[in-house]
Amino acid sequence: MTMTERDEPLTPAGRLFVQPGMDQIINCAVSLDDPIDVDAVKLEISNSILVKHPRFSSIMLKDSCGRERWRKTEVNVDDHFIIRHQPLTDDPLISDEDAVNDYLADLSVSTPLSLTKPIWEFHLLLAHNSAVLRLHHALGDGISLMSMFMSCCRRADDPNQRPTTQGVGTSSSSNNRNVWRLLKKLVMVIWYTVVYVTEFSLRSLWLKDKKTAISGGAGVELWPRKLATAKFKIDDMKTVKKAIDNATINDVLFGVISCGLSRYLDLRSPKALKEGLQMTGVAMINLRKQSGLQDFSELMKSKSGARWGNKFGMLLLPVYYHKGGSDPLQFVKRAKAMIDKKKLSLEGPCSYKIGDFIMSIFGPKLATLLNYRIVSNTTFTISNVIGPPEDITFGGNHISSVRVTSTALSHAITMHMVSYAGRADMQILVAKDIIPDPKVLAKCFQDALLEMKEAAQAVAKD
Repeated sequence: MTMTERDEPLTPAGRLFVQPGMDQIINCAVSLDDPIDVDAVKLEISNSILVKHPRFSSIMLKDSCGRERWRKTEVNVDDHFIIRHQPLTDDPLISDEDAVNDYLADLSVSTPLSLTKPIWEFHLLLAHNSAVLRLHHALGDGISLMSMFMSCCRRADDPNQRPTTQGVGTSSSSNNRNVWRLLKKLVMVIWYTVVYVTEFSLRSLWLKDKKTAISGGAGVELWPRKLATAKFKIDDMKTVKKAIDNATINDVLFGVISCGLSRYLDLRSPKALKEGLQMTGVAMINLRKQSGLQDFSELMKSKSGARWGNKFGMLLLPVYYHKGGSDPLQFVKRAKAMIDKKKLSLEGPCSYKIGDFIMSIFGPKLATLLNYRIVSNTTFTISNVIGPPEDITFGGNHISSVRVTSTALSHAITMHMVSYAGRADMQILVAKDIIPDPKVLAKCFQDALLEMKEAAQAVAKD
């Protein structure tokens, strides 16, 4: 058996993430309460499952046919650490959070990962008590990587226990045995699948959103970036969720995005925009049988339905411009109506299968071109990953926040939200020549949720 035969090929989704134009690196910023002990962090990583994981202990190379493959190698932990002792800025008025966000914004367009070693690294920003974990998306999706991260941490209230995963983010569903209702649902599934898969296909060809003050497009992935953080309380989202029958946190999130973007466009657009103007988001959805957080041991079972890797489908999720009215909950109700239809479709699984087919039959160039066009013809990227529900520590050092962003895409706005211990931080990465004031946009989102919370509390009192 040759060395090439022993190498493991990348999955079709993994191959997509390493192609020029779609090359994706995840940047996870972790803020700690206490100063970082470099030797202790290196020892913790050396003894963790991370360096033993088959993906994190392999380099990526191409075989004679140009196909990317994983090859096992020895991991030298020191090669994966970049230590910065000096502050990122000399300006005392810039907070640690803003300084780290500026650092992440620069990384999103300027710094690839070396392919001479496994494609991950730690940046320790000692003056800011922060660490930035950089991971190539080919290693796994948000569910896989969050499970890996949590396997290296411990609960703050019980250092002998790992963070909670069971039952977090999952929902139960009841079986409906009414034949007519099942038949009606089947018809709706078929109809919405045909409609949404057709739109998905057209987006990869010529169908695109109307131009607005927040639109990106081909080539924008190379433009300089700014990064701001919108901060939410999970309890506030739950208050809004309870005011609307059968709503979910994702319904609330998309209501907030629709309302926040509408507010921001009112500030930026001198001319009145058309009521109901569509702005389409690209979202990745988990295709594993179990939703929410996954136990790391389950992800590593080869026959598990929760399998490690990039197991996701792509959805096109539209939100709409509306001028502020008397009832901010209408934004959530409209978002819920849209998402309920999407849930009835098989758009996510179909997008995964279509991408797999195109990558396998026609190769990465066509698959990358079609995905690039989908991004260029839409307005924003959005992801929402559930993090640990309780406070956690790494190497005995309490983690105060977890924030995630990624390499820039041809969108002018990329949003990644991660929940942690009752809070949710959404990183808003923007092309600064298109959106020069991302903090204003972040405030639009935050104010939208607070207004929705007040409206929901008023409904509860009635």
